[in-house]
Amino acid sequence: MDVSNLVWIVTISIILGLILVDLFTVSSKPHDVLFREASLWSIFYIAVAIAFGIWVFNNYGNQYGTEYFAAYLVEKSLSVDNIFVFAIILAQFAVPSIYHQRVLLIGVLLALVLRAIFIAIGAAALAAFSFTLIIFGAILIWTGIGLFKHWDEDPNPNENFIIRNVKKRIRTVEEYHGTKLFITKDGIRYATPMLIVMIAIASTDLLFALDSIPATFGVTQEPFLVFAVNAFALLGLRALYFLLKGLLDKLVYLSLGLSIILIFIGVKLVLTFVHEIYDWVPKIPTITSLAVIGGILFISTIASILKVRKDPTARAHAGRMTGDKEQPAEAKDK
Repeated sequence: MDVSNLVWIVTISIILGLILVDLFTVSSKPHDVLFREASLWSIFYIAVAIAFGIWVFNNYGNQYGTEYFAAYLVEKSLSVDNIFVFAIILAQFAVPSIYHQRVLLIGVLLALVLRAIFIAIGAAALAAFSFTLIIFGAILIWTGIGLFKHWDEDPNPNENFIIRNVKKRIRTVEEYHGTKLFITKDGIRYATPMLIVMIAIASTDLLFALDSIPATFGVTQEPFLVFAVNAFALLGLRALYFLLKGLLDKLVYLSLGLSIILIFIGVKLVLTFVHEIYDWVPKIPTITSLAVIGGILFISTIASILKVRKDPTARAHAGRMTGDKEQPAEAKDK
């Protein structure tokens, strides 16, 4: 793609403008986000993403337009798994509901920064070494296999290495003090639970970026499209959380479906690299990727609905890369 500096500047300005609108309107005052508000913001962010995709179609052609929508579908589906983990963190640390939107907004901003860094590194690596495709593919296949094995488990934020070390080295209080990260009590400085929550969110963002960026590059190698789909998917993540939080437990097979998507994209990246060496090896077209990803999401959603109807006690899980030896067998809902 021949993307001018002006197009980059305008795109980044639009994204920053959306963040500022969010900061000074809906997020300016802590409150419980109701279904109607979440629905309107979700529709708005999806509409913005679709409008941008139509613009890509009109200005850069069908190939890049298809790549954009396929990559957006990947990011949007992975963001639901993001929401699973955020919900677990917010529940485990008993964050008051009126502060959920502020925590998630900070999480989105951190994710945007981290992903912008990873996109720049990934694009430079791909430009310099085509073998990077193999590395990205291996990461996705390894992640997908790990998630496939443990799709019916939940991660435990307290197992986080960073959080454990912070708790050992910093004095903390048990109660929340609004959105403050630190307070002073009897002349001694203490961290509030909000600091631990922010650290948990930030470290989660880092882990998701390590999987998400290679997955997007697996659909399109255009840095501009990778940046755009990540930004638009993340901007809508917070509204999507409040929209879906009552339905998360019902998406029983979503993590299983996402594991298969990650493995599929990883294989696609490997085949793309091998095709450059041996042109008789087929590579997977973008339109095929879009159909496969959409099909897997559809099947996992329908299967989840049927499972819950058959067994109302079935509960969805975020999934994890490695097993939890201490997790009781009855906590799994297969």
